Amino acid sequence: MTDSTKQPIRVALVDDYDVVLTGLAHMFDRYRDRIVICEIDANAELSDEVDIVLYDSFAQPESDRQELAALVKNPRASRVVVYTWNFQPELVESARTQGTHGYLSKTLPARELVAALEAVHAGERVVSEPPSKRVGSAPGLDWPGRHEGFTERESEILALITQGKSNAEVAALTYLSVNTIKSYIREIYRRIGAASRTQAVLWGVAHGFSPDHHRIDHWLGGP
Repeated sequence: MTDSTKQPIRVALVDDYDVVLTGLAHMFDRYRDRIVICEIDANAELSDEVDIVLYDSFAQPESDRQELAALVKNPRASRVVVYTWNFQPELVESARTQGTHGYLSKTLPARELVAALEAVHAGERVVSEPPSKRVGSAPGLDWPGRHEGFTERESEILALITQGKSNAEVAALTYLSVNTIKSYIREIYRRIGAASRTQAVLWGVAHGFSPDHHRIDHWLGGP
């Protein structure tokens, strides 16, 4: 079969936040001959049969073994790939032992992300090289609070707080120390003018930091 007759890889995107997923979906706009987004699932069950599920870790980190395991076992998904910038060795190993087929960095530009998904589709298990230092996410990605100047990490911490997580739970999910989480929270409070956790949660709810609960089917004419 020649390249011109190959069918594009069918991909479903999974996370709890629409803004995260639509930003990711737009990264593939120039590669629709190679990747087609079948559905975007925000806290909803997979409905299409797809070649790859791309699991974005924003505010539902890789340590959520139950959700990853469910995706791996889902008969509608041939392969599952984690998409993240957190490369703690125990997270990579946990994802591997759960049966995921890739662990890809959010620093990858679109062309490299597409190539990595094609390699996974061809049967390879692909793990990105860990970033040598914390660098920004690939151009085009989005997250709650980005337009207010929040980094992705700050937004993730506020999202987890908005979900009702304690400092200890946020630290465990993000693989940061409790003291580091407290430092982030002080900066978040300062930025949004909050004097208490309740005020921060209310601000988060009002500004899109609560999980979404629906699916976007047929993204840009996809199946």
